[in-house]
Amino acid sequence: MMNRLDYLIEYLLKEDPQYSEMEIPSDLQGKRDLFRALRNVRWPKPISEEFLRLQDEELQAQLLEKGVVELDDCRDVARYVSTDKQLLVWQGDITRLKVDAIVNAANSQMLGCFHPLHKCIDNAIHSAAGVQLREECYQLMLQQGHEEPTGQAKITKAYNLPCKYVIHTVGPIIPTGIPNLLQKEQLASCYRSIMQLADENHLDSVAFCCISTGEFRFPNQLAAEIAVQTVKDYLTEHPDSSIKQVVFNVFKDIDRDFYQRLL
Repeated sequence: MMNRLDYLIEYLLKEDPQYSEMEIPSDLQGKRDLFRALRNVRWPKPISEEFLRLQDEELQAQLLEKGVVELDDCRDVARYVSTDKQLLVWQGDITRLKVDAIVNAANSQMLGCFHPLHKCIDNAIHSAAGVQLREECYQLMLQQGHEEPTGQAKITKAYNLPCKYVIHTVGPIIPTGIPNLLQKEQLASCYRSIMQLADENHLDSVAFCCISTGEFRFPNQLAAEIAVQTVKDYLTEHPDSSIKQVVFNVFKDIDRDFYQRLL
């Protein structure tokens, strides 16, 4: 494991002259942190098949340590479930969920978070998926030719994540912490766009993160209300939807409590 990490770190250090003299930590966690940080700051570019093979081995080993959460397990431990059992709340690390798709709260570049070891969900998802995810997003953005508009969605493969796909969306940023009507509609549009994209790809299950909360400063309670109502409205308006299970994934206790009351 240590030799594998040493190879991966050395490869990334040699890619960029500014990091070439950086010292590799001696402990396992230090190596893993440096490996993640170097991938966080790496711009999409060609990479060797040997690197990808060893990276995938390392990320799969880390996933095994964290543990994969199957949808049935998620249902079993979920304390908050809608009366029809189609919607549920699960608190934990979204990168462990084995569902058809998880949702990533992206920025308008759609390339993931470039801040080393940042605790945002964008960083966590890209770090767990591997460098291939940023490369696929980069190709999508090259084809599009402009930044991703707020309220839309794009789907990619999931690579080393246990889910099948990642659906990326850019939520509204609320500098004042007080959203206006347009920003509320933009957040609702994120949820509608994701549901539509999931249906277009015949997905059975989707796990939402708390889009636009945290650093984007959308109020948590209002964001939860918009999320639940928009998803419920979509499922009502689309009785033939392929989506059979929606998971509202939360990390903070405050979000768990808001969704508990709503469901």
